[in-house]
Amino acid sequence: MAEEFVKGNVHPNGVAIITLDRPKALNAMNLEMDVKYKSFLDEWEADPKVKCVLVEGSSPRAFSAGMDIKGVVAEIQKDKLTPLVPKVFSAEYSLICKISEYKKPYICFMDGITMGFGIGLSGHGSYRLITEKTVLAMPENGIGLFPDVGFAYIAAKSPGEGAVGAYLGLTGNRVSTPADALYVGLGSHYVPSSSLPPLKKDLLATSFSTDPDHNIRLLLEKYSKNPESEPRLKLLLPRIISTFGSSRSIKEVIKDLEDHQQSGDTLVAEWAKEALQGLKKGAPLSLRLTQRHFWKVACAQGDNGSELSKLNGVMRAEYRIALRSSLRNDFAEGVRAVLVDKDQNPKWSPSSLEETSDAEVEALLEPLSPDVGELII
Repeated sequence: MAEEFVKGNVHPNGVAIITLDRPKALNAMNLEMDVKYKSFLDEWEADPKVKCVLVEGSSPRAFSAGMDIKGVVAEIQKDKLTPLVPKVFSAEYSLICKISEYKKPYICFMDGITMGFGIGLSGHGSYRLITEKTVLAMPENGIGLFPDVGFAYIAAKSPGEGAVGAYLGLTGNRVSTPADALYVGLGSHYVPSSSLPPLKKDLLATSFSTDPDHNIRLLLEKYSKNPESEPRLKLLLPRIISTFGSSRSIKEVIKDLEDHQQSGDTLVAEWAKEALQGLKKGAPLSLRLTQRHFWKVACAQGDNGSELSKLNGVMRAEYRIALRSSLRNDFAEGVRAVLVDKDQNPKWSPSSLEETSDAEVEALLEPLSPDVGELII
């Protein structure tokens, strides 16, 4: 099945293309797809004939909606100690590290829905092409997990010393304009969706020099555009920093947003309402965990002595969190409520922020025991 869903081709001029072709599942990635994807990257990195890698979805509806979550939960429900869990997260996270350190230009067409692991496959690459159809989000708190795939690392580099990224991670709210996608740093270039086919055609017709990046940059100068609007998130930056910046507790964030809802500024009031709606969807412990993890990663930026100052270190930390979080009842319950029964009424445990504790959060962050083992990159 992986061969059907993840297709790889090397063209005569040295452009290697990965096409995700599982449109009915919005290109959701399962373990076999992860392994196939990474095998292509490993093979092409060592092949001198390959000059660059282009990754795309087979339809403009979605690049990738993320991990094939329902399949993982089904296995956990059969056997809580299923080896699928460490295998899936290990495959995903090692693939993310491979992409971030790839030795050849890595171009991603982020056309359509790009969420969760879809951001993992695109957001750490060198050329992140967003379109007017791109919809970005990290909604994992709403299924009792946490925003992983190294999003905390991207968030830490976002405006407001990471406040904008923390806001997106905590609320799960969508970024759906090119201006905001570029502002956050999730996109590197805005290319209209209708321009992707001619851009691809030109890329396949390029005679690459000894500096493929130079050739790619010239093509992107031809096809990329400036967004027509100002970033909404830039206009809201002072409010985002004051609400989501620093190490503010979730309760403090909620109190500020409730106050901002009463603002006479319509932009601020609507933003606060949307942010509150996003937070209310999240499992209480997931919200506490996300706040703590994102804050730690943001604080580590510039501190070369910290494991969390580099993406590989963040992925090791997230592997610990993911193995533990995925076995909590919140994950199975969140998937049931949002993706299976779709009643949108999960019964979280703990059920409120008041019932969560610092000890519960810190336990999720601890190093793994030797019998489980840390992430091997």
